[in-house]
Amino acid sequence: MQYDLELERAAEMIKKEKAKSVCIQLPDGLKPKAKEIVDFLKSNTGAKVSIWAGSCFGACDTPDIKGVDLLIQWGHSAWKN
Repeated sequence: MQYDLELERAAEMIKKEKAKSVCIQLPDGLKPKAKEIVDFLKSNTGAKVSIWAGSCFGACDTPDIKGVDLLIQWGHSAWKN
């Protein structure tokens, strides 16, 4: 199955926020794509990108992460601001 991971959109968000450190959170089905996502984001933004390896039960399951400028979640419903 082919997914549109919107990597360009994620890279633009990192640049817009001037994030130096980013954590990505992926549902289990997308974890095999983690290296591809990290490599793309690093090469297109220069940010340090880490992967949240804990469990993930949906958009309300946001990890309490200290020391990162931005958390990007894939595979979740959008939250309205």
